[in-house]
Amino acid sequence: MSLFIVSLDNTVLQIALPSLQRELEASLSGLQWTIDAYTLVLASLLMLAGSMADRFGRRRVFMMGLVAFTAGSALCSLAASLRMLVVFRMVQAVGGSMLNPVAMSIITHTFTDRRERARAIGVWGSVVGLSMAVGPLVGGLLVEGAGWRSIFWLNVPVGLTALLLTWALVPESRADTARRADPVGQILVMALLAVLTYTIIQAPEHGWASLTTVLPACLVLALAAAVIGYELRREEPLIEVRFFRSPLFSGACVNAVAAFATLGGFLFLTTLYLQNVRSLNALHAGLWLLPMAVMTFLCAPLSGHLVARRGPRLPMVAAGCAIAASGTLFAAFDGQTRTWTLLVGCAVFGIGFGLVNAPITNTAVSGMPLAQAGVASSLASTCRQTGSALGVAVIGAVLASRIDPGAYADTFTAAARPAWWVIAGCGLAVLTVGWFTASGRTPPRPAPDAAASPAPVTPLSSS
Repeated sequence: MSLFIVSLDNTVLQIALPSLQRELEASLSGLQWTIDAYTLVLASLLMLAGSMADRFGRRRVFMMGLVAFTAGSALCSLAASLRMLVVFRMVQAVGGSMLNPVAMSIITHTFTDRRERARAIGVWGSVVGLSMAVGPLVGGLLVEGAGWRSIFWLNVPVGLTALLLTWALVPESRADTARRADPVGQILVMALLAVLTYTIIQAPEHGWASLTTVLPACLVLALAAAVIGYELRREEPLIEVRFFRSPLFSGACVNAVAAFATLGGFLFLTTLYLQNVRSLNALHAGLWLLPMAVMTFLCAPLSGHLVARRGPRLPMVAAGCAIAASGTLFAAFDGQTRTWTLLVGCAVFGIGFGLVNAPITNTAVSGMPLAQAGVASSLASTCRQTGSALGVAVIGAVLASRIDPGAYADTFTAAARPAWWVIAGCGLAVLTVGWFTASGRTPPRPAPDAAASPAPVTPLSSS
């Protein structure tokens, strides 16, 4: 239930952006912050939430997350201004960071039998595809019927029900040895992501060569150097920089950022085009996005099967080809301007995104010892959220720098063309990095000495 509302919330909010823009009189950069305020805080706190759950109890932290996410959702529905909405979205994200990674830990430690655990992880992972499949339709129905605030109302009863069920049914568990807190590393990472996103989003308004853009960009470089230098000196760092010496892990992180950047950018561009240029209502816009959601839902389990049988290279390369083809269709041929090319482009993008997630998870953990697999998986999840935030920031900045606010509908297609090329380029990056870093072999089974052997990844756990 927690995974469903968190995954649904992001898709549904994209559908609600034009309605929210009109009611709160938000600028394009304001819409970007509505999405990125959530994903940035979520990306920054995922590692911290995992260590807190290990130290203080997974059930306790999970329930705290449900309370914070539900309360944040209620506050979002009452927001009277864009700034209030952005702040309340950050409250949501604090709760969201305690849900999905901690839920996976609860499942892993509750179901000790391997077959039961595999089935439980399979059900848990399939909810992502389900939420994406129903998200555009649910979002369109809610926004069209009751306004954008209703998308946050939906989380309240689901969150409260999940809270009661967790209290009644979920056993408490803790790690035998919890990782030590890293407050300095946590602050540095949050500052790095926040300044980077601010620089990208605000650059079109201030100018790419202006002092207000160059100075934050220099600060980004300084913060990145500080994070790397500080984390390398710690015995138990928040971010294990040494993992990036592994080509498998580095490739997985690069592809996680690139793939999820395309998702954030694709939804951002398509939603604005359908409602602000084609003048469709939220429900009809949601229906147009169904081909993407359905293909993602169908291709995700197929990707897990391919990873188990053939290794991660084939689905990774196929995913990159599909994402690049979709971006090229919109960039070179203005695919969104015709009905059949828009449907084909959405479906092809859905195929690519459905195929990419399982090989990312596989390559992130397959080169790590079992004792480090959880940390590696958490870092890959952080890269996914970071990519989603950067995708909205970069795509929105490219669009904002070329569009004419006085002739929005007339200039949107031409202004969006470079942004679609960015998405196509990210698809090519996924293809290239996947080809050179992902293995074309079936992942090996773990040796009896599990502490020193590669972590096993099954088709279900790769969800």
